Amino acid sequence: MLRTILAGIRARTARLVLSSVAIALGVAFVTGTLVLGDAMKASLNDEFARGARNVDASVTYTGSDRDGGITPEALEAVRRAPGVAGADARVSTQVPLIGTDGKARPAWAASVATTPELREVDVAEGRHPTADDEIAVDERTAKSAKLTVGGTVVLLGEDDARHTFKLVGTYTQGGTEAVLGGGDHVALTTGALRTVEPDLLPYQVVVAAAPGVSQQQLVENLRRALGDTGFGFQTGEDLTREQLAQIGSQAAEFTSVLLAFALIALVVAAMVIYNTFTILVAQRTRELALMRCVGASRGQVFRGVLVEAVVMGLVASVIGLFAGLGVSALLQVVINSFEDGSTGVRLPMSVTTVLAAFAVGTLVTVLAAVLPARKATRVAPVAALRSQPDSGEEVRRTGVPRVLAAALLGAGGVGLVVAGLGMNGEDMGAYLSGAGTMALLAAVVVLGPLLVGPVNGVLGALPRALFGVPAKLASANAGRNPRRTAATTAALMIGVTIVAMVTVVANSARETAAAEVEQRMPADYTVTSALYDRPLPRELAEQLAALPEVAEVAPTTTVYGDRAYFTGIGRDALGSLFRPAVVSGSLDDLTEGTIALRQEYAQEQGLGVGSTVTVKAGDAEQALKVVAVVSGNRMADGVMTLETSQRFPGAREGYDSVLIKLRDGAVDGRAAVEEVTDASPLAVLDSAAETKDQLDQQLNQVLAFIWALIGLAVVIALFGIANTLTLSVLERTRESALLRALGLTRGQLRLMLVVESILMALMGAVIGVALGVGFGWVINRAVSTEDVSIDLVVPFGQLGVMLAAAVVAAVLAAALPARRAARTSVIAGIAEA
Repeated sequence: MLRTILAGIRARTARLVLSSVAIALGVAFVTGTLVLGDAMKASLNDEFARGARNVDASVTYTGSDRDGGITPEALEAVRRAPGVAGADARVSTQVPLIGTDGKARPAWAASVATTPELREVDVAEGRHPTADDEIAVDERTAKSAKLTVGGTVVLLGEDDARHTFKLVGTYTQGGTEAVLGGGDHVALTTGALRTVEPDLLPYQVVVAAAPGVSQQQLVENLRRALGDTGFGFQTGEDLTREQLAQIGSQAAEFTSVLLAFALIALVVAAMVIYNTFTILVAQRTRELALMRCVGASRGQVFRGVLVEAVVMGLVASVIGLFAGLGVSALLQVVINSFEDGSTGVRLPMSVTTVLAAFAVGTLVTVLAAVLPARKATRVAPVAALRSQPDSGEEVRRTGVPRVLAAALLGAGGVGLVVAGLGMNGEDMGAYLSGAGTMALLAAVVVLGPLLVGPVNGVLGALPRALFGVPAKLASANAGRNPRRTAATTAALMIGVTIVAMVTVVANSARETAAAEVEQRMPADYTVTSALYDRPLPRELAEQLAALPEVAEVAPTTTVYGDRAYFTGIGRDALGSLFRPAVVSGSLDDLTEGTIALRQEYAQEQGLGVGSTVTVKAGDAEQALKVVAVVSGNRMADGVMTLETSQRFPGAREGYDSVLIKLRDGAVDGRAAVEEVTDASPLAVLDSAAETKDQLDQQLNQVLAFIWALIGLAVVIALFGIANTLTLSVLERTRESALLRALGLTRGQLRLMLVVESILMALMGAVIGVALGVGFGWVINRAVSTEDVSIDLVVPFGQLGVMLAAAVVAAVLAAALPARRAARTSVIAGIAEA
């Protein structure tokens, strides 16, 4: 029996290899994701290890004073402790860096250790700063800010005082939370940092031990020198473990998202393999019956089919494993391209990754082949005597178990969607609705054979009218075996459904956000600060208001309370430059000593019009009367007048933003505004149009990422269509020859197969688009709140491109099968069978 199985595999090598492509692509996605995760983890481990390298002990400030830190006296006590070879304070803060355009940009500044072995960064060019008028920047900052060694770097200190430093080197940065957040980074001496931030105190002291002193002994010496009060002590080994633990979830979160898409690709690949084995078993009915006639048992037939699946899975796993390395390298190149620098490409191949590749590839293939293998055992020996196999089972549309399964999935999906929509914008509601849509998608997949006939009839009408007999034959072929066609199109339908759903949700969110920007903030321009902790100078608003091109100026402030924040704005701007939707009460009553609350915040606090809310910010506390409840996207928790907000500490220092309305017919209004804002390094000018452009850019990046990830599943599905057509051509060799004998030309035969491929692709794509739009509406409703209602926006252009791409891909998928069918000799084809 084993020799028979191996002979069968050799005879069908080409078919099995072609079928292995689907699984290989799925395995490549999984392998690439795992290798990428290992590469990210290794890279982050290396980066974070720099912060603890050569550190034998660490002393951190643990006191209760929020502005406290390690004093110079404590640092000297550390340096005098027994067993200390070197000690340096570590201090960091965010500082404004003046770019080449004269505008401030936030940069993370860190101190440079005087002990060389305790430095966290490695010099790439030049040297470390050693004097208080010197500075170094990381390579990405030097590139983005166009800084060169030997030039100058300007930082803003207190009261926007400019401090100029000589750039003496660039460096590759180690891993910290600040580094992972991106942005600009600079390094200075501790003295230089104090010139920019005089009150800044170090948060940590790192210590190198003298020869012969253990880390634990060093920690005990430091504890005796400083005492336990207000300080925490760690050995270098403990510090390393702590820093590496901080990144434990960084790579895992990203790879989890990728693995979710890899799972979708594997499901699609499994459907392709299931369909492939179903066709192969149907084509081998006579062969299997003959095996039964000569003594093969049902178990031997079953195991024979599964052995073929194991061989296919192993071959696909090997291909997918090495292809996954290429996928990982490509993903790393793409990720590095988003950064102003490159960390290189790493391809760590762990035992876990190898085992996962073979387990996934082989297991998915075998599981997908179980039902076809079981079906093979039901072939009766008498089938070997028939001239034509009985295909009644193949063409039967569906059975009672399938209908019952679809009904259960549909009922469960509807129940989850209804429950999710009833939760009014809560996170759990969105999860339930999402799960419900997936259950409904599964119900449609199960009912696929029942949908093939009606959908094929509608989609085939136009080709039949345009191309005549070949199209009629193609439509008949696409509908002659509903189960096979449904299995082939389901894979594509799943991918298109998810892409269409994400596209609809993203475009709906974009249009809603754009409408909110236009409605709630009708200002022509908004001036904000480049640094969140540096307010705009009050004089800036006065200068803007004095411009003849400006009709109205409305400065705003922000009051940060206890787990809430509130916006202060002038009364004149209410209803013109600032117009939230009023739910109850009236903004006409918003005067000094009153407040309007956002609807969700009011509900959380159990407040309404007429209530009194106590706002505490810093050392100031005010009881304000609620005169209105309002709603709006991106609103603060409440709105008060500018005069009320200025009672709180810090509000008198400046403004968070300035809203500008130009006069009707103003010429060169933007130029006039820019002339004022250009003089302030903090002022950043923005407009509603620019805000929409930013939203569009962010949305397009997300969509491109999603389309690329789910695109692999679509490619696998298209391979499934090509595979089905190829096997169908082999199965219908005699039929094609008879059609040729009856007068069908080679070109018409090729056209028939191309139209058949297009019809199958359109079935999956059209149903997928319809489901995606419907599911998109469900998700929109689930995430909508009382403040923000996301309306359905159907991007017909993008969905049209998707359908057109499906047609083009279907034509390409049919190219080789059509060519093979047309080249078959009429006489040889009729003689076959």
